[in-house]
Amino acid sequence: MTKDQKNEVISLLKEKFTQYNNFYITDTESLTVAQVGKLRNACFNKDVEMQVAKNTLIRKALEGLDKEKYAGVYDSLHKVTALLFSENPKEPALIISSFRKDNNKTKPELKAAFINGDVYSGDENLVTLTKIKSRNELIGEVIGLLQSPAKRVLAALLHHHEQKAEGAITETATTEAAAPEATAPEATAPEATAPEATAPEATAPEATAPEATAPEATAPEATAPEAIAPEATADEAKAKDAPTAV
Repeated sequence: MTKDQKNEVISLLKEKFTQYNNFYITDTESLTVAQVGKLRNACFNKDVEMQVAKNTLIRKALEGLDKEKYAGVYDSLHKVTALLFSENPKEPALIISSFRKDNNKTKPELKAAFINGDVYSGDENLVTLTKIKSRNELIGEVIGLLQSPAKRVLAALLHHHEQKAEGAITETATTEAAAPEATAPEATAPEATAPEATAPEATAPEATAPEATAPEATAPEATAPEAIAPEATADEAKAKDAPTAV
């Protein structure tokens, strides 16, 4: 490889390290060409870029960007190295784990991972990296935490209003149900006044009062003896005349 070609590779690597905040350094030694091709396809399907390069060129590219920032990964640059670049910090770990399982292999082996400024060294960190949360997932959790208090307040307010509404409905229903029973006696009031309607029958004796005065109409018969009084005086007249006859 000529110097220009090396510089071209270093320049390309710098672009990738600048573009991505997450990259994995893996060991693909002992993998066949076909297996490497299969690994590339798996990465492509998950939007993960795979770059195979010499360790010396990778180090020069990192040191050319920020020597201090990437110091933790320099010890991992040995043997055959394949770099996996991804926006999602755990996607390369999932690809490696799945590839091993499907091919009964221990390769590719994780040598180091640079995740948002943190370095994970050693293959024993692979399981941990499969569970790491992406930036979007973390943002979603933070938003969820921020929304939780507001949701609880809204839920409490809604519950309070629902209880008030239920109480008002219950009171209205109770009042409406009790009102007809309270006014029932008034509805039957006409039956209580029925005796007044029969009052004319009670005055019937007054209508027959004229019959009670019938004896007054026959009073003249009682005075008949007074009418024959003149006959008694005739005898008296004869008695007076009798001595005269003697």
